Amino acid sequence: QVQLIESGGGLVQAGGSLTLSCTASARAFSMNAMGWFRQAPGKERELVASAPWTDGSAYYAESVKGRFTISRDNAKNTVYLQMNSLKPDDTAVYYCASARTRYVYGPSAKLYDYWGQGTQVTVSS
Repeated sequence: QVQLIESGGGLVQAGGSLTLSCTASARAFSMNAMGWFRQAPGKERELVASAPWTDGSAYYAESVKGRFTISRDNAKNTVYLQMNSLKPDDTAVYYCASARTRYVYGPSAKLYDYWGQGTQVTVSS
């Protein structure tokens, strides 16, 4: 069974921090690249950050570089998104996603095969 379960969303003031977690079933995590997407009302889903299975650089959207950090604990089948210096523009539903490949080349959501249910992040000004 494939499962990705996000947690850690919530309401935070601008300038604050949140850490999102996504725990996946082995089938959805092992040997897979992982990504965090977000979707704000009326906007398309966008890739925020992604991490390959092992070696390789993480990808970050320009809007979050220097503020967000993606990391993964392969022993725990968990990927994290540390979000610092949050802004109201970061408000969105955040989704964890898994691709059936070790590396993902590109930010398209179509490159990912499995999705979590999403967790709401709201940043107040």
